[in-house]
Amino acid sequence: MKLQYSQVCLHTFGYQLPPIELTSAAIEEQLQPLYARLKLPAGRLELMTGIRARRLWPDGTRPSEGAAAAGTVAMERAGISPEDMECLLVTSVSRDMMEPATASFVHRALGLPPSCLLFDISNACLGFLDGMVMLANMLELGQVRSGLVVASETAEELIWSTLHLLLTEKGLTRKSIKPLFASLTIGSGAVALIMTRRDYLDTGHYLCGGAWRAHTAYNDLCQGGQNAEQGTLMSTDSEQLLTKGIETAAACWQSFQTTMGWGTDTVHRFFCHQVGRAHAQLLFETLQLDPARNFETLPILGNVGSVSAPITMAMGIEQEALVPGQRAAILGIGSGINSLMLGVAW
Repeated sequence: MKLQYSQVCLHTFGYQLPPIELTSAAIEEQLQPLYARLKLPAGRLELMTGIRARRLWPDGTRPSEGAAAAGTVAMERAGISPEDMECLLVTSVSRDMMEPATASFVHRALGLPPSCLLFDISNACLGFLDGMVMLANMLELGQVRSGLVVASETAEELIWSTLHLLLTEKGLTRKSIKPLFASLTIGSGAVALIMTRRDYLDTGHYLCGGAWRAHTAYNDLCQGGQNAEQGTLMSTDSEQLLTKGIETAAACWQSFQTTMGWGTDTVHRFFCHQVGRAHAQLLFETLQLDPARNFETLPILGNVGSVSAPITMAMGIEQEALVPGQRAAILGIGSGINSLMLGVAW
């Protein structure tokens, strides 16, 4: 199966940055008892990850609230009314509750019409890109003329639960804290994207196609969930996840180039799912890409899950890192392990 499109336009992005900034230095301040006991050097969190800060929502903020706020911005910027939205896909890892779908809360908050198709998509950090593919398929087939993909991640509970465990579990060692530290790279945020069919609203910005690869033999390298006693926690084998994730991305990149007919030198800008500094360096070295073409928000946002790649693209467009006439590739890697890469003619 080839992922290629001729009728799909990317219309307008909208995003919301949570108001609370949590720096890596502030996290290490809270972890001072652990650092002192294990003789860990201050500054190691930012040094290892490249993340200076991440954003957090106020207590009690639901994923649907951030998603609705980002969707409102996207519709206002596009000049498209809620009545014209024919599809809504919510793609976050975070959700308001198990049932009903978070999309139902976003649909209500945005005042979208009863005729609007809505549902959730969940695929770890690749959710938003998967949502783009699902909406693009419907647009290409002429089933809908316009739609909205949104995601809003709420990292607060994961961060606080992880900090609590690190400070209260006295048996932790330098080795046993490693699977927990990846959780301290996570941040919150929300992003939305309006997509339209070319013969309905032609923006001149096109989703051209893409490719995917799965490597699920390693779906145990990053696993998380809720624990009744300890809250939301995640365990990550960062080193193995890095190695196997890049292997999967390399196979996906080869398929992407074949499907798209694009060479390495014909892509002007890259927007990636952002895990950490070492991940980005190894990804670009392995794929033999120019790191100068990578636009990143990692130092100020951290890893925002499914929001990472699209919010980075949205901010890059605002800062004119991507201008009309250029090509962009969105490079996604998610736990599972999955990789999805999409090509855009801007």
